[in-house]
Amino acid sequence: MTQDRKPNSSFGINTQLVRAGYDPFDYHGFINPPPVRASTVLFPTAEIMETHAQKYTYGTRGTPTTNALCDAIDELEGAAGTILVPSGLAAVTIAFLAYLSPGDHALVVDSVYGPTRHFCETMLSRFGVEVEFYDPMIGAGIETLFRPNTKLVHTEAPGSNTFEMQDIPAIVAVAHRYDAVVSMDNTWATPLYFRPLDFGVDVSIQGVTKYPAGHSDILMGTVSANARHWPRLKETNGSLGICGAPDDAYQVLRGLRTMGVRLERHQQSALAIAKWLESREDVAQVLHPALPSFPGHYLWKRDFKGASGIFSFVLRVERKEDYKRKAQAFLNALTLFGLGYSWGGFPSLALHVSLFDRKVTPPPTGGPVLRLQIGLEDVGDLIGDLERGLRAAGEA
Repeated sequence: MTQDRKPNSSFGINTQLVRAGYDPFDYHGFINPPPVRASTVLFPTAEIMETHAQKYTYGTRGTPTTNALCDAIDELEGAAGTILVPSGLAAVTIAFLAYLSPGDHALVVDSVYGPTRHFCETMLSRFGVEVEFYDPMIGAGIETLFRPNTKLVHTEAPGSNTFEMQDIPAIVAVAHRYDAVVSMDNTWATPLYFRPLDFGVDVSIQGVTKYPAGHSDILMGTVSANARHWPRLKETNGSLGICGAPDDAYQVLRGLRTMGVRLERHQQSALAIAKWLESREDVAQVLHPALPSFPGHYLWKRDFKGASGIFSFVLRVERKEDYKRKAQAFLNALTLFGLGYSWGGFPSLALHVSLFDRKVTPPPTGGPVLRLQIGLEDVGDLIGDLERGLRAAGEA
């Protein structure tokens, strides 16, 4: 970087996002970095080829485009290093493979992302790693679950679909007494609203498919580690040959520039809609950590700088046998909310949450759980759409 463009943590977050990871004057002043597509990289001499004594050696080991995104994520996370992988799930699984071996015991929060649970119960089990799921609200009580072979604690706050908060500093303190690695899926908050490494977490994971990319058209994950755990992560990544594509990295870096203003809009709209839903008699509960009524709100208020645009609510339904029918009637009546997976893009989305796989955490009661991704549409229009859905559910 040129002297006047060095990262500066005294800048506001939007200034950091605009500047992070790339100096336009490295490429003749062009504002966005060119996507460098490569498999083969040439060496000027046999001696340099033999020693790999140059910055780039092969496409899987990084290109100027992927490095620009890694540098930006490092700055936002406060990390020693970051790897890019093809999806958010791949980001979680490669972190587990980096720090777990046959015979190890891992503690994974029970409100974890569903595909992560599936990986634990299938692949990790086949590899001889025992996974135990724990209550997200356990806090320092997690010490009772530790064994001599507990090597990793995986956290996710808020939890997937039901948004339970975790006392991350308390869990970190216990885990580090036992020399266990702490990883965290921080996709919901992003480093803008929570920086896991600042709270003692060793490995921070993001599905940058969501808010950093921001347009529902890119799949990518990042894994960032502190100085102690970066070498192992980097080695594992190289051994597996898993890497993010330069064109996707270009798009994520481009989306990153506007993430701050987009995330602020997602937050404001989601909170306004959550408060509106909370006032409805046909809603049993709103699962949003920024609401004072939400269990664990004090943890969000203590540790987080903001909230994102995804939350759930419980549709009030008296009889359990009516849950599915009422939920489907609600969803089918929506015209602005799309019915689709993922989140973090510009359009609003909705789905009926399935919680059949929970081991120790009881699901919310009172009706079916419906998850909303609040996009960038006008709040009044979205509320009108939700009114249609609620009316249809009541008549079903």
